[in-house]
Amino acid sequence: MAAVAWRPLLAICAALIALLLAVSGRYGYHRDELYFLQAARHLVWGYPDLPPLTPAVAWLVSGIAPESLVALRIIPALVAAAVVLLTGLLARELGGDRAAQLLAASCMAMSAVLLIVGHTLSTTAFDLLAWTAISWTVARILRGADPRWWLALGGIVGLGLLNKSLVAALPIALLVGLLITGPRVVLRTKWFPIGIGVALLLVAPNLWWQAVNGWPQLTLSAAIAGGSSGTSESRWLLVPFQFVLVSPVLAPVWVCGLVQLFRSTALRPFRAFGWACALLLVAFLVAGGKPYYLAGMFPVLLAAGAPAVVGWLRRRGVVARRVIVATALTFSLATNSLLMLPLVPVDELHETPIVDLNYDAGETVGWPEFASAVAGVVDTLPPADRDGLVILAGNYGEAGAIDRFGPALGLPSAFSGHNAYWDWGPPPKHSAGAVVAVGFPRNRLLQDFGSVEPGGVIDNGVDLDNEEQGATIWMCRDRRAPWSELWPGLRRLG
Repeated sequence: MAAVAWRPLLAICAALIALLLAVSGRYGYHRDELYFLQAARHLVWGYPDLPPLTPAVAWLVSGIAPESLVALRIIPALVAAAVVLLTGLLARELGGDRAAQLLAASCMAMSAVLLIVGHTLSTTAFDLLAWTAISWTVARILRGADPRWWLALGGIVGLGLLNKSLVAALPIALLVGLLITGPRVVLRTKWFPIGIGVALLLVAPNLWWQAVNGWPQLTLSAAIAGGSSGTSESRWLLVPFQFVLVSPVLAPVWVCGLVQLFRSTALRPFRAFGWACALLLVAFLVAGGKPYYLAGMFPVLLAAGAPAVVGWLRRRGVVARRVIVATALTFSLATNSLLMLPLVPVDELHETPIVDLNYDAGETVGWPEFASAVAGVVDTLPPADRDGLVILAGNYGEAGAIDRFGPALGLPSAFSGHNAYWDWGPPPKHSAGAVVAVGFPRNRLLQDFGSVEPGGVIDNGVDLDNEEQGATIWMCRDRRAPWSELWPGLRRLG
């Protein structure tokens, strides 16, 4: 087996961290980050839409550096670097020399999906790390490592499940792949069931919370499959999306890896990865999964394809072939950085197609202005309406923006029926003032209030057409029933 190219691999990781941290303070919080910061103030073993790990990370960071956006984004940058390093190590496990390790790691480092998840705190960043670590550990086991590595694998899966339930899909698919194509001998050890036990032990508190609360994540999954998420797409776009999640010009590397996993004699022991990829693709197509759900397979596919690409580079026409690969890498780094990172000045963003191509870019713009607009409406209310005022937000990003920026503007905490925010309500019984609501259509509010009048409009100040831009801020009075009766009807999972 080739030596690990530690120095150049670590250099790539360091360069990626430097790039991500250099732009970490541009634009602003993502709506999910605002939500995680509030979930961190209500730490439990589970939430309707996610396990506890990411809110726990937000709690840790906010305890060390409260209100620091840059500090919040240090950990995802480190996670992204860990994914890159493990991709290089995966290439080594799959027979790659130093050049193959560097190629696989470089492709992953400049991939669109990694730049997105490395820029903001998200469950997807930790999920991608978990998938990559699982793949590397399984690859070691398939190469004949000590069977006690099953314990490490169980620990990784268990921790991954405390971040996102999706991680269970990979070990299940790999197990099916092993049963189909082998080598089944790796399963004939006592450490295999013990590893499963370790994973179940770690995730047990979250499973208990879900069971006690009626398994809300199942309802959420159905809502996402129905298109309720801002990043949901038609299931028939799942396959085409895979060709842009790394880079269109680097797709030949991972496509080659997929082919090699099924055809290469040298990679015969690792064929279960190919089957796992195929099985997961079918499963996500049937279930209506999001396009990025397969992103965790790219590290192993790039690792499997890199040795073949390096071999191709060393044949005749070496210079020309190296120019082709170098150009593809340079093009990918430039375009993915421009589209996936906040490089364009925020006041010029509306003049570009970036938000159309990268939904999350728009999610990081305009939250302080959002809170200020709501505060402006509140300031117009007479004193009687402000006594016992309730701010009602349509989604957790809007509520999180009020809770993050509102105190400096004199605003009370927000209430929302969206996901875990519903669990943190309803408003107090004595809340008898006006209700300032945003993120709702007027006809929905009229079901609960006798008077619903416009008070203002959200304007992010940069003319960017994101989800909140142009939303009406409503002044609601004459509540039709106590909050305890209205609150169940405001719950929304999605």
